[in-house]
Amino acid sequence: MNGASAAARMSAIVLFGLMAGFFYAFSVTVMGGLDRVAAATAIEAMNGINAAVRNPVFFVTFFGPPFAALAAAALAMIRRDRPVGWMLGAAALVYAIGVIAPTAAVNVPMNEALALTVPAETALKAETIWSDYSARWTWWNTMRGLVCTGCLVLAALSSMPQRLQRVQP
Repeated sequence: MNGASAAARMSAIVLFGLMAGFFYAFSVTVMGGLDRVAAATAIEAMNGINAAVRNPVFFVTFFGPPFAALAAAALAMIRRDRPVGWMLGAAALVYAIGVIAPTAAVNVPMNEALALTVPAETALKAETIWSDYSARWTWWNTMRGLVCTGCLVLAALSSMPQRLQRVQP
């Protein structure tokens, strides 16, 4: 494995790992913590989190994994290391379908709708708004986390020495 190939694989692994950890932390701690405070407070806090997550570092970390995996896949294919190329290509595709697509189709629209809640209305309907939002948002976030963890496993397996990738009889 040459330096560029190793760097591309390591970038994919690190980025998949960062995102898997991000989704994991939200599903098992952040959302549970927000569920334990007053609903109006949870809504305000989540709106703050959703505003803060829109930054260049998160943008690169969120959208970078499939590009790093595709670059590593292309380098593997150039070296005629097809199993590695296919694993990394699969990780990129699965991430796009199982993480980016649900984020755009479900989580972001839910976040945008939550941001439109009017504070006066929120005080009256906060419990209903938050319980509906939290349960659905957390389920989809957990799914994104599981998919991302699968992508991380594929990328990590692609970096194992060839003798370890093959199951011996």
